[in-house]
Amino acid sequence: MKQVAPTKGRGRRSSDTLERSMESALAPGRFVSYKAAFEFVQDLEGVDAQVRGVVSKEPARGVALYESFIAGCYEKAEEIDDSSGSFGGFVGELFCGWVKARQAAGADPGKTAARLVAWMDDDPYGFASDLDGEAFAALDRPGRAAFVKEVRARFEAAAKAAPAPSAGTSWRTPDGERRRWGSTLRTLYAAQKNVSAYVALAEATGLTAKDCRAVAKMLAARRRPGDALGWVERGLALDKKPAQGPSLAGDELSSLKRELLAKLGRGGDALDSAWAEYRAHPNRYSYEDLMKYVPRTERAAWRTKALDAACGGTDLASVIELFLEHREVERLAAVLQSTPDAALEGVTHYATEPAAKRLEKSHPQLAARLWRAQGMRIVNAAKSRYYGAALRAIRSARACYEKAGLAGEWQKLVDEVRSRHSRKTGFMAGFEAIATGADRRAEPSFLARARSRWLRR
Repeated sequence: MKQVAPTKGRGRRSSDTLERSMESALAPGRFVSYKAAFEFVQDLEGVDAQVRGVVSKEPARGVALYESFIAGCYEKAEEIDDSSGSFGGFVGELFCGWVKARQAAGADPGKTAARLVAWMDDDPYGFASDLDGEAFAALDRPGRAAFVKEVRARFEAAAKAAPAPSAGTSWRTPDGERRRWGSTLRTLYAAQKNVSAYVALAEATGLTAKDCRAVAKMLAARRRPGDALGWVERGLALDKKPAQGPSLAGDELSSLKRELLAKLGRGGDALDSAWAEYRAHPNRYSYEDLMKYVPRTERAAWRTKALDAACGGTDLASVIELFLEHREVERLAAVLQSTPDAALEGVTHYATEPAAKRLEKSHPQLAARLWRAQGMRIVNAAKSRYYGAALRAIRSARACYEKAGLAGEWQKLVDEVRSRHSRKTGFMAGFEAIATGADRRAEPSFLARARSRWLRR
């Protein structure tokens, strides 16, 4: 049966219904707290699903609905605590939906691109900050070309503008705009895998180690590992300049270099590079990277060699994490045995707490020192907000000292705390209960009393 197109009146009523749903979900005038933001965004996503249904049948109407939805979100921006970023991420999805609706409606790609760039240019809440990635991915080939053209025009206009005075200017100076749109162009050229355009732009505006990494990755994707390796070496040379210092780009370049060496049949060189990196920074991640390049038949020997080398690592938290990951309890115990208490106190509880729990049965004396370090780290820093955690750690330290038969060490801790921290009344009351054993004589909990009475009945 031939389908009949809906009348304008019927479409208007449907559109009005959806717009009313949008307004209801946006709850104008009501502030959305951080805790309520997730559920709020879920309701908005339900409306978005209805709009997508309209786009599949009437894309032109879908475009108008998306524009209303985006406008409503900008109005709502002052009425929501979006610390989680979920609302901003949702608005980014609306932009992508708008792009797809425009394309389905056969809209002019140039006008679509111009609107996107205008949104990026006037973006007080940062909702359009990722359009060069998200919206670009939603664009078809003509749309992408038009988008690049628009951004390029903004970049060139900023490059031709006269420099602003050094004083009394806003952050949107011609130089700042040139850097901004140049960065956006880099993102677009990388997404297009346009090596020649990217290189020309980078060399015109100042080549960085990050640029070298981007070019190398594009060349590697084209199965040109030799050329990619040349760019990696160039990037590493730039990263070693004193003005820049070490960077995340440099770390990623080193990792990429090893991958390229392996692809070029230079596995030995890749292994040497990974070993040097591991010895400088032994941790679970550099260990995993090292083992990628170890021949299968030699892994057992290299495992022993690598874990032995980690014993001399200067980053104690990373060494603890590495040994726990590989269940190297005795190596862990040996390292902790030679580490002073003061050094243990400087290690984050994210490393010392799991280590203490792992050592409680086999090495209670070391577990006691780790629990002690966690508690004293908080108390010494006078972080009253975390005194509860400090007391729990000290209570665990007491139990481990008793299990290890080290009553004298426990008493030393008690004496030290009483001598150095007696004025920290918010902490000392709980500490004295632990020190005197009063916490063990505490009243049973409500449920414990209830269970006892129930059993007697």
